[in-house]
Amino acid sequence: MSGDRYFIKDQQATYFITCTVIYWVDLFTRKCYKDILVDSLNYCVKEKGLIIYSWVLMSNHIHLICRTESPQNMSDFLRDFKKFTSKRFIEAIELVNESRREWLLDKFSFEARRTGRAENYKIWKDGNHAVDIRNVDLWQKVNYIHDNPVRSGYVEYPDQYLYSSAKDYANQKGLVRIIRL
Repeated sequence: MSGDRYFIKDQQATYFITCTVIYWVDLFTRKCYKDILVDSLNYCVKEKGLIIYSWVLMSNHIHLICRTESPQNMSDFLRDFKKFTSKRFIEAIELVNESRREWLLDKFSFEARRTGRAENYKIWKDGNHAVDIRNVDLWQKVNYIHDNPVRSGYVEYPDQYLYSSAKDYANQKGLVRIIRL
């Protein structure tokens, strides 16, 4: 077990999800890696019954407020999403002019061997910090997500950050198809 004390009990409930890169490695510093994540989210929205209400991609993690439509379920989405994106990230690391190539591959390979939870490379930490938002302030979570890039000093205002749903909430077109709350 991952050691995560947050469990997905209701597969169709709406959750605040956090997926984190192992050791908090800043993987999402290149556009090509960010685009893999964006494309994967859009595919899951279109083909896998994923409904996203809010999201942000930071340098080493992603936050989502989302749910899945039956017959899909949240656990399967997260498993498949992490597995698919992991493979695509490794392919990209090996193909692009990545100055950290050996270091990244060594970290991800070491973690796969250490945990025995991946065949060759492990990019995502186990667990998803899945918080069922029925019992929390939804808008506090949306604002937390959208303010992440501001708190990190990337932008002055949330809707200036490209890899977030803040643009959608400011009546602009974002990168990932969402449903506004």
